[in-house]
Amino acid sequence: MDKKNSGVGVLDKAVRILTVLESGPHSLAELVSATGIARPTAHRLAVALEFHRLVARDLTGRFILGPRSGELSAAAGEDRLLASATPALIALRDATGESAQLYRRQGDQRICVAAAERVSGLRDSVPIGAAFTMQAGSAAQILLAWEDADKLHRTLINARFTAAHLSAVRRRGWAQSIGEREPGVASVSAPVRGPNNKIIAAVSISGPIERLGRQPGRIHAAAVVATAARLSEIISKK
Repeated sequence: MDKKNSGVGVLDKAVRILTVLESGPHSLAELVSATGIARPTAHRLAVALEFHRLVARDLTGRFILGPRSGELSAAAGEDRLLASATPALIALRDATGESAQLYRRQGDQRICVAAAERVSGLRDSVPIGAAFTMQAGSAAQILLAWEDADKLHRTLINARFTAAHLSAVRRRGWAQSIGEREPGVASVSAPVRGPNNKIIAAVSISGPIERLGRQPGRIHAAAVVATAARLSEIISKK
């Protein structure tokens, strides 16, 4: 038997679709091109997967991974990232004195999946479950910086940053923003990588510009990068 196929054709094709969607949103035409599955079959399988919440749609109607896969992973106790995130973010908050968050991409948005707020004083409060655009903020920069160029072009049309900016993010391994997501708020973010070195999340700290300054990365990048690296190491362990 071909190692790439189980012998159950419809299942293999469905898994092929889910595998392609791991890299981000795809239109039906893009799914057909990436999987080699005939258009009617690809559409039928994608809609069936959508019914079971393994696939969803973004704001433009493109197919994305649905919430069910994450729910199954959490139920099985396999999501080591979320299990490890809270203590890591608390340590980062205590080290920097700023609110800390973990973001994951879902289609054209980034979702806060874990957070540790600054205990007192002026802070940037981001509740778990909050959704933000992928076109502003240091976490968005991180989640996009290693994206394929052809897919990136579409997102950058109305973004607060440019492709050249993201190239600099890739070189230094962290991102900062000053008033991009919200006036008066600055942030610093770094990538969390999975076992295949793919960017799966962004660790961030955020707070008022008057405290973080106009170059917050100079002060806090090392701590944010170290936290992201620890989470990457934890989830990459067999």
